[in-house]
Amino acid sequence: MQEYTFPAVAAARTGAARFMNACHHRQPDATPVWFMRQAGRCLPEYRALRSRYDSMMTMVRAPEISAQVTLMPIKAFGVDAAVIYSDIMLPLEEMGMNLEIKPDIGPVIHNPVRSLADIAALRVPSSEEITPYVMESIGLVRRELAGQQAVIGFAGAPFTLASYMIEGGPSRDYRQAKAMMYGQPELWDALMSKLADVVAHSLVAQVRAGADVVQVFDSWIGALNPHAYRRFVQPYMRRIFAAVKQTGAPAIHFGTGTAALLEAMAEAGGDIISIDWHVELDEAWARVGFERGVQGNLDPTLLLTSWPTIEAGMQDVLRRAANRPGHIFNLGHGVLPATDPGLLRQLVEAVHEATQR
Repeated sequence: MQEYTFPAVAAARTGAARFMNACHHRQPDATPVWFMRQAGRCLPEYRALRSRYDSMMTMVRAPEISAQVTLMPIKAFGVDAAVIYSDIMLPLEEMGMNLEIKPDIGPVIHNPVRSLADIAALRVPSSEEITPYVMESIGLVRRELAGQQAVIGFAGAPFTLASYMIEGGPSRDYRQAKAMMYGQPELWDALMSKLADVVAHSLVAQVRAGADVVQVFDSWIGALNPHAYRRFVQPYMRRIFAAVKQTGAPAIHFGTGTAALLEAMAEAGGDIISIDWHVELDEAWARVGFERGVQGNLDPTLLLTSWPTIEAGMQDVLRRAANRPGHIFNLGHGVLPATDPGLLRQLVEAVHEATQR
């Protein structure tokens, strides 16, 4: 597997330079933009391609198809970075989990983890063997972009992955996962330790394959309070970010419902903290520290309205960012399927125009 190095990004008017300068807390020529769940979701050409395959998992395991979908938003929206079309659950298969993605439900695990024996049986694939098809997709995308846009790799965070593994699928209250966390901490720590290693291996492998930046998705972390986060989650996130830091690539830390956790998340060591729409961006940035970058945080539902409403929301986010270095414009969560692709492109162009330096 070819390894890439990450030199300082010179000031240049390319999406990649713009994005990487922001990630490294340098002033870019304009505020960079990308959207979570931009690969697919609202694009008619994606839906047409998706109709030809039995499942999303089939598509993400095919590097040529994954790369094709990853590149769609570059042409459609003019974003500054391409995020790999993949899924946070993929490494769990290699750990020994029997899972499927069910339409309108999400990931379902048929052999949930409930005992120490279950945890002991889990494999920890190395960075050399983990999801090789994802690594091939990253290489294809990087070669196609030829340095014009940044490449974002990603993985699920241990808490969110552990919750799926224990619950057996999506949950509203995470009762079984939190019961293990609070009531059987020795089991919880054993599971989280293995997951931290798997996530770290995956992210390091993605950087070696050509990802410029990685994002760690902790979609369910808002279920915890700060004390629980610091005791049961933060040590494992620290391990992951420390491993990524050794590669030289910046890391983005994303979660939802995290208004109470921002300081604790910043302590875990990510370079950029992604802010959801439940907290104002300037308030959140002050709490995580202006020496750190932030990403966000337009409410995704604004994209279901008219351009004047969207533009007003955009201007509010930019006003709160106040031209500080280190801001990446994004939504507070993923693109909704009903979003008009034309409005996303208009938003990208408007952010670039409003912040051009």
